[in-house]
Amino acid sequence: MIEILTFALCAGADDERFVTVDARVQTEFAYQQPGLARRTTGRNTDGRCLVLQVWSSDEAETAARTAFEASELGVDFASLIDPDSIRRECFAGLD
Repeated sequence: MIEILTFALCAGADDERFVTVDARVQTEFAYQQPGLARRTTGRNTDGRCLVLQVWSSDEAETAARTAFEASELGVDFASLIDPDSIRRECFAGLD
């Protein structure tokens, strides 16, 4: 399963802080989750961010998302994001 999350940072959110928190998410949380094959973050010229994650199954993604949302790091990450800007799409892999 491929998950694409796009969002904008909250007004006044510090870019350096976001980069630091996102790096912690990647190393301290994401790659510790069973079923995660790949995670990467990007930003376009308009300032919107993208997190792309490749999971072994829908169940692995759901379990990780639930744990992340309840974690201190997840709360910290979410505090930097404009909740009205979040768009999440999931795709089934074809290969």
